[in-house]
Amino acid sequence: MQWFTADLHIHSVLSPCGGLEMSPQNLITQVKKKGIDWMALTDHNSLANCPAYATVAEREGVYFTWGVEVQTSEEIHLLIYFDACNKGKEFGELLYNSLLPIDNNPDFFGDQVIIDENENILQMEPKALINSSIWDLNTTVETAMKYGGFCVPAHIDAEANSIISQLGFIPDNPEFNLFSITARANTELLISRYPSLKGKSFLRASDAHYLSDVGSGTSKILVKEPSAYELAQAALKAEGRKIVV
Repeated sequence: MQWFTADLHIHSVLSPCGGLEMSPQNLITQVKKKGIDWMALTDHNSLANCPAYATVAEREGVYFTWGVEVQTSEEIHLLIYFDACNKGKEFGELLYNSLLPIDNNPDFFGDQVIIDENENILQMEPKALINSSIWDLNTTVETAMKYGGFCVPAHIDAEANSIISQLGFIPDNPEFNLFSITARANTELLISRYPSLKGKSFLRASDAHYLSDVGSGTSKILVKEPSAYELAQAALKAEGRKIVV
């Protein structure tokens, strides 16, 4: 087993409302500066920039997990992590086709930039990634699991786009064992308000859209290796694995 300092909710230049400063080299440099050795890229409704950032992360000695932050039809934000890159790509294509056909407004939301590892612009994403998929929460989880994805409700203490803010409660189905929280979340207060969270695991992350936010929220994770599978096992506290927030 090995301890990792992880920030598993970070955005790139592809995410709307994100900074163009979040290029691969800039981001990975900042990740290393903050003492983070395991990161996940979780752009809104797209995995298109994962290949470029994964390449730079590997080159710079940072462990990298493919991820995405899906906005369901209920406007719930759900983090999904993949170990198999090809399965992540396949899921990403299905997800993209499930998005509402609304064009991005770059003057309001900012540019959505798909780039390569050398920061060459490959494409300006025209579809508004800030909008919802037509998939509801159950459909999103079921589809992600078919492609080996591990699902984690995002920033559950947030006042908008969290599973609690949108539903008002933690559903029994689908069942989650790990819940992501914001950098400043108070887990004891959350559990007191929502007793169904008792015994569950939490994942603190930055949800960084700008370089200054990277590492504002991190977790210490004890696992055999930095992977989505091991994260899922740590959520269950299997064989001594653990997540400390």
